Amino acid sequence: MEDMFISPEVEAAIQSRRPIVALESTLITHGFAYPANVQVAAQIERMVREAGAVPATIAVLGGRIVVGLSSDQIQYLATVPNARKCSVRDLGIVIGLGLNGSTTVAATMCIAERVGIQVFATGGIGGVHRGHPFDVSADLTELGRTAVTVICAGPKALLDLPLTFEHLETLGVPVIGYQTDEIPAFYTRSSGIRADASVSGPDELAAIVKARRSLRLPGGELVCVPVPKEAELSREAAEKAIRAAQQMADDLGIRGAATTPFLLDEIAKRTQGASVRANMALLINNAHVAAQIAIAMLN
Repeated sequence: MEDMFISPEVEAAIQSRRPIVALESTLITHGFAYPANVQVAAQIERMVREAGAVPATIAVLGGRIVVGLSSDQIQYLATVPNARKCSVRDLGIVIGLGLNGSTTVAATMCIAERVGIQVFATGGIGGVHRGHPFDVSADLTELGRTAVTVICAGPKALLDLPLTFEHLETLGVPVIGYQTDEIPAFYTRSSGIRADASVSGPDELAAIVKARRSLRLPGGELVCVPVPKEAELSREAAEKAIRAAQQMADDLGIRGAATTPFLLDEIAKRTQGASVRANMALLINNAHVAAQIAIAMLN
C-alpha cells in the first residue's frame, strides 16, 4: 500500500510469525511533555523487546501510515508541532492532506488488524464520559468490530466506568481481568466492577482468544492489568482529583477530543504528578504483559 510503510523489522516478524505488540502513539503527542514522551516510548519498546517480542509503534508521518517507528521518527513525532490526534475517522483526512498524526486506541487497532498484528498494548481505553452519556469514545466501537486483543489498565478512570462496561457488554466485548477478579480503574487496582473472566497468566488468555477466533466471533478482547502496587493512587485521592477536573472542564465548556488531554493534565496538577507516575508505570507493565500474551498466542 502506497499510504503505508511497515518497518523491515516488523515486516520480517510478520512474515516469520514472530510475536509482535502494536503500540499507540498518542502518548507521544498528547500524553506526556517532551522529553518524557520520548523516554516513555523508548521504555515501552524496550520492555516489549526484553520480554521476547517485536514492538510496532504506529503513527502517520507526512500522510503515510508507519508501522514500526524508528527512534528518529519517535523523536520527530514528539517534537513536531500540530500533530493531529487520530481516531479512525481522522485517518483519511490526515493521509489525504499529507499531515502528521498520532494514533488512538481505535486507529491503532484498525491498522494493526490490517497488517496482521494480533496484540496491542496501551495505557487505558476511552469510553463513556462522566455526565455526558452520549460522548462515547470510538475505542469502544472498534473493540466491538476489530479482532485485536487490547491490553490496558482498564478504561481511563476519568470516565463513567459502569456505563463504559455496559456499552462493552452490548458490543459483545469480553472484559478479562489479568490476575485479578476485579477490573482495575487505571490509577487504582480496583473499581468495584467484576470482570467477565479472570486469567492467571498468558496461556489462559491465549486460550480464550483462540477460542473466539475459532468461532469467528466479531471484535476483540479487553484485557485489564492492574497498575503496579508501588505506583497506585488511593481511590479517594484519584476520585477527588477526577471530580474537580471534570467540574473545571464543564465550567469551561470543554468537549469532545479536547476533554481527555485537559482532564489528564488537570488531574496531574491536583495529584502533584502522582497520576503521571502511575501512568508511566502501567504503560511499561502493560507492554511486558502484552509481549508475554503475544508469545503465548503463537504456541
